[in-house]
Amino acid sequence: MMVSAEQYRAALRRHPAGVAIVTMASASGPVGFTATSFASLSLNPPLVSFNITHTSSSIAAMRAANSVIVHLPGAEQLELAQRFSRSAEHRFSDLSSWHLLPTGEPVLDGVPTWLRVRVDRRIAAGDSTLVVGAVAQIHCEDSPARPEPLLYHDGAYLCTQPLT
Repeated sequence: MMVSAEQYRAALRRHPAGVAIVTMASASGPVGFTATSFASLSLNPPLVSFNITHTSSSIAAMRAANSVIVHLPGAEQLELAQRFSRSAEHRFSDLSSWHLLPTGEPVLDGVPTWLRVRVDRRIAAGDSTLVVGAVAQIHCEDSPARPEPLLYHDGAYLCTQPLT
């Protein structure tokens, strides 16, 4: 019995996912996209993973990138996550909302946690590429309060206070 794309989507929409924004440098300028597939992969060495579909406007840049920045936005960055899930020409249009690291990758201002990740391998898997990366740098801003997480569930962004 084959599982249809509609059945697959319907089932996985029931699973909430954390939201990440992946950015990278390319020959034509900064590139980025919103990903809900980000995951911790290994503690020793520190590895993470995420996937990108082959139809993504960012796939060519991802295939060429040596390193990326994985931003972990909170609920207060909802608009930013939405912008990076829309058309590519608007993602970096606000020049005052991002800057380049000395290593060349674009970093989104105001996102309190991000990781600089060296691409370790790209694995073709169905209609996507699984990217495995080695964490080279971590930035975590100090905050007196725990940030509210930004989740994606049932086709919509969800902000919810964590349980204590």
